[in-house]
Amino acid sequence: MRYCSSPYLYQRRVTRPVTVGDPARGGVVIGGDQPVVRQSMITCDTMDTAASVRQTLDLVAVGCQLVRITAPTVKDAANLQNIVRELRAQGCEVPIVADIHFKPEAALEAARWVEKVRVNPGNYADSKKFAIKEYTDDQYEAELRRIEERFTPLVKLCRELGRAMRIGTNHGSLSDRIMNRFGDTPLGMVESALEFARIARANDYHNFVFSMKSSNPKVMIECYRLLVARLNELGPDWNYPVHLGVTEAGEGEDGRIKSAIGIGSLLCDGLGETIRVSLTEDSPNEIAVCRDLLAQISTLSLPASPLAPELAALAGQTDWPFDPFAFERRPTPEIELAGGVKCGAEQTVRVVVTQATWDKVAPKLRPRDDVRPEGVYEDLNVFEVDPTTDFEINCDTQLVTVRDGVKLPVITAFRLLVARLRRLGRNNPVLLKDCLDFAPGTLEPKIALLRASVNIGSLLADGIGDAILVRGEAGGGQSLRLAYNILQAAGCRSFKTDYVACPSCGRTLFNLQTVTAAIKARTDHLKGVKIAIMGCIVNGPGEMADADFGYVGGAPGKINLYVGKQPIKFNIPEGEAVDRLVDLIREHNKWVEPEPAGAN
Repeated sequence: MRYCSSPYLYQRRVTRPVTVGDPARGGVVIGGDQPVVRQSMITCDTMDTAASVRQTLDLVAVGCQLVRITAPTVKDAANLQNIVRELRAQGCEVPIVADIHFKPEAALEAARWVEKVRVNPGNYADSKKFAIKEYTDDQYEAELRRIEERFTPLVKLCRELGRAMRIGTNHGSLSDRIMNRFGDTPLGMVESALEFARIARANDYHNFVFSMKSSNPKVMIECYRLLVARLNELGPDWNYPVHLGVTEAGEGEDGRIKSAIGIGSLLCDGLGETIRVSLTEDSPNEIAVCRDLLAQISTLSLPASPLAPELAALAGQTDWPFDPFAFERRPTPEIELAGGVKCGAEQTVRVVVTQATWDKVAPKLRPRDDVRPEGVYEDLNVFEVDPTTDFEINCDTQLVTVRDGVKLPVITAFRLLVARLRRLGRNNPVLLKDCLDFAPGTLEPKIALLRASVNIGSLLADGIGDAILVRGEAGGGQSLRLAYNILQAAGCRSFKTDYVACPSCGRTLFNLQTVTAAIKARTDHLKGVKIAIMGCIVNGPGEMADADFGYVGGAPGKINLYVGKQPIKFNIPEGEAVDRLVDLIREHNKWVEPEPAGAN
């Protein structure tokens, strides 16, 4: 199976166009030959018409092309009529998307008023109770017939009214039926979406897109690759567009890095017709990141024409330098990097800095700092090669990298390097770089962050890389911190608390930004602990997937606490909930006291 024509060359996937609204009156076309569409979501109560209109206009003002609004009940869905009416009266023609979970009746009501409806097969006319049940083939087919009965009315209404639809599965929120047949896996996510797509197609409805979201960028990348590969297998008329996003990415630098790894990797491989960067911040901030990320793709990928002879030959090979559908770190021998620090084999991915960065950060290092250089590039024994030309290497214990000045994008260059090593029968450890045309201080910090995250994060998600070097960020301390944050976001290393935080919407039962800040203030010294902060039951417990602990809105002013996916404490007053979360972490032996200031 293939999800793109070549891992070395950019060629945008060919998809059918999906129309959302009237393009002559502010609507958009997703897919076809149209540019990638930017979208976001408002965060207020859907019953507050004035606030919904105001937040929508704020998003449109910064370039949002699709605005999503939650409709958790039929009453909320009915109020979409008032919101849309007021928007149109103010001259705003941006298409509105209704976000539906659990209630088919709300979807049917929403479709009367908005241009697009998003449904999640994991909880639309299906159950999610984390129940273990074995289904016979006959029972499974009976369940599919039941789902078809529930979903078909929405399909027919959308076809009749000319509405678009997103069939969006989320990691961790698959139905019990899918979980018991396929597990909480990329395959389960894809099959769940395809079941709904088959119902749509059986009713001659094709105006829909897919999404495969996860808070884990590696899982998200695998899901989309597998989806597109399966669509390719099903035939040329299954060329539906896809919406890209890393769900619950969080806030600040971490949220941007996670999103850049997941979305950027797929965009560089030619996938993705619409995107959302999900941040636990004010929604307009998401659009700025979308715009900046999209602007980098032409620089970070290699157009299919003209082809270098070596690339042309490799483009047609079926033996790729990595498995695109199942993450596996590339096997290498263990070697000494510097000063007794090992890399390769089972060692964690190491962080290398330039001599200039070392000179800046070394005087500030404290003995117990986790964020510290593990090698200086100029002092290492690194074999630098041009992967577009022949080279010889005599042993597997030589650290290898792409030399500066090679006229290839980073992702292409390192994938090609690994392919060449394989053809030589070598499995040398590889040092990844975020850029090959190093010019310190020439990039804005926000752009340096996005480029480094896409380049290094994409390769790490391919299983490539034993050490990394970030140079595009000019600041010494900032570049070092960025390298560690990329490793954490890519799931390669854990040096701090990992947070999974949803971006807020009208379903949210507390102020996510305030609560996230409060939880971070108490817990950000913990290492190897993942905490999910979810505004409502829709985004928890399922969608927090592999978090150790969960803080989930259960009712207005009330919080439920989870250990993994298991609810432990219910209806805790919000004013006490952060303290109770800390108590829960302590009870499970994951708590350590923060060190006093200056302890190092």
